[in-house]
Amino acid sequence: MSSRHLARSLAMQSLYEWDFYHTLYPQEDLHIIEKEQRKIDLESIVKKNIEAVDAKKIDRPFLDYLVAGVSQKIAYLNEVITKAAPKWPIPQITLVDRNVLRLGIFELLFSQDKGVPPKVAINEAIEIAKKFGGPSSGRFVNGVLGTIYKEMGGPQKDEK
Repeated sequence: MSSRHLARSLAMQSLYEWDFYHTLYPQEDLHIIEKEQRKIDLESIVKKNIEAVDAKKIDRPFLDYLVAGVSQKIAYLNEVITKAAPKWPIPQITLVDRNVLRLGIFELLFSQDKGVPPKVAINEAIEIAKKFGGPSSGRFVNGVLGTIYKEMGGPQKDEK
């Protein structure tokens, strides 16, 4: 597994957990939720998830970039999802799928300067969706990201 793929997986897991606690405690601050005398903020979640794997195999700067970028642009990313998948309101999208989409859209729109081609961002998101999501997660993520990519002016499939 590449260091960036592992960073993406850990970013998705951390964002998922963060989103999960926010869903449970919608009135609380997004960044700090107290539960059982334990601070559950995004930074602590990322740190805990890194401790569960071999830290030497992670592209840590890339992981930090993804987590910070998605958390800072979450409202914008949700708007993009809403436009690309109008029949799927954000609360009705599973926690895994919506966080994979946020991560994939962030990479698609903002990570080309980090050496991430659009097709790599899409393929990585699909693979993460297949690994962590349900049976149709890969297709759903592919459809939404494909729509966004086309709207960006991405190349269309060659016609014969």
